[in-house]
Amino acid sequence: MRKYDKVSKFLEIPREAISDTPKITITGFDEILIENFKGILEYEDYFTRISTSLGIININGFNLKLNQMTDDDILVNGKIENLDFENIEN
Repeated sequence: MRKYDKVSKFLEIPREAISDTPKITITGFDEILIENFKGILEYEDYFTRISTSLGIININGFNLKLNQMTDDDILVNGKIENLDFENIEN
């Protein structure tokens, strides 16, 4: 068990709040919120690749837009058809 897992469990704090672990919230087929992202690797209105500490998130769809972007969070809106993950090997 990682150190931040123990601290998170003891203090009852979500793991993503004290580490760089990404949190993905999907609302219907038209909105994805990614917290703790590292960067945008590729962006088109039909395909977006977002880097996180655990890997890359690929979003396929139509009329994709990057909204409400901060240093740590990004909101992707549009017609989302497919979501997949590329794991980073350590």
